[in-house]
Amino acid sequence: MDPSVKDFPIVCVGGSAGGLDAYIQLLQNLPPDMGVAIVIVNHITSMPTHLHEVLPRFTSMPVDLITDRLQIEPNHVFIIPENRDLHVDNGEFRLMPISKPRGWPDVITVFLRSLTDCWDGKLIAVIVSGYDGDGAAALCGIKDVGGITIAQKLDTAKQPDMPESAIASGCIDFVLSPRDIAQAIVRIARVAAVDDPIRV
Repeated sequence: MDPSVKDFPIVCVGGSAGGLDAYIQLLQNLPPDMGVAIVIVNHITSMPTHLHEVLPRFTSMPVDLITDRLQIEPNHVFIIPENRDLHVDNGEFRLMPISKPRGWPDVITVFLRSLTDCWDGKLIAVIVSGYDGDGAAALCGIKDVGGITIAQKLDTAKQPDMPESAIASGCIDFVLSPRDIAQAIVRIARVAAVDDPIRV
């Protein structure tokens, strides 16, 4: 796949408390050559992230901490930095001052809405373990542009608030364990590559 062509799928994985376990299980079960970009948007924003140091142990894909104007590439894992909103524009990430500095952040919602407005490829939104309901408000928009939405199965989440809120939005396609989420992503990516109807 030509990385200069910015129409490959993006998988946004949003989570917070308890999310590390889900991120690890996902990456352990995803092949490194699916032709998709994995973007992990961790809802805990008040302290520096170490995910870009921890997660390379569990995948052979490059794992990058996002910087402003970083090119979005397939077969990479990208990690949101702390205390920033994340957007996309012209095939690049854009980092902006966080728009909700007090209370529960909404960085997942902000990024998903940016994807619906600014990305031509297939969108897959995954909500895993975490407090609060970040991301839920953007899920119907993902579906409106033909994307796929997945929530972590509640009894596999260390903190089920976030996937529970996602399910309550009425706009979740699949409720799966992290291992099964990985298998679904593989199938969706394969279908997106040949532009056939999706059967998960």
